[in-house]
Amino acid sequence: MASTTSRKKPLPPTADEPSQVKALDQHIGATVHALRSRRAMTIADLSRRSGVSAGMLSKIENAQVSASLETLLSLSRALGVGVADLMHEFQAREGDVQFVPKNGGLEVIRRGTKKGHTYRLLFSHRGPRKPFEPFLVTLNDASEVFPSFKHKGLEFIHILQGKLRYRHGDQTFMLAPGDSITFDGDVPHGPDALIKLPIVMLAIMVYPDAKE
Repeated sequence: MASTTSRKKPLPPTADEPSQVKALDQHIGATVHALRSRRAMTIADLSRRSGVSAGMLSKIENAQVSASLETLLSLSRALGVGVADLMHEFQAREGDVQFVPKNGGLEVIRRGTKKGHTYRLLFSHRGPRKPFEPFLVTLNDASEVFPSFKHKGLEFIHILQGKLRYRHGDQTFMLAPGDSITFDGDVPHGPDALIKLPIVMLAIMVYPDAKE
């Protein structure tokens, strides 16, 4: 007699996950509004300086949308602060612990990436200096041509699932589950070919010390 196994349905996301995202949107919106007001800037002023439309700015300040990483970068530069300052003191707790549940983390968009790619920021530093950023990256679309990325500091990548060819400068490396690579972020780098999808990898960017 053949044995049968029952497949358990995946549990739905916990009720507090959407509320955490909403709370972060509200915190960022309130922070942007406060910084803008402190600088005597109108929404139109900030729009001109940042390149973000006035309509989008209004939605961000009222927590009607979740701002992408590119938008947060543009706003932080226009306001003269770091991206981390827009999230400063969000849900600060004793010992500065941040817990990110499965499928949690702020979903961001890196320049040059399109559909089928997900970057989830697993930790946001609360302070003027950003020591590192860990991302859980999922790549699903084999057709996209990737640009080269450059940034200060080091980057560490560990492959959890899938297979890809990764380029760093003039070198390329085949990466499969269990493989890791660490490199200088100042050298142009990025995926060269997606061999086996989906690809899931942990990418940690470690930034050089910066004076406050």
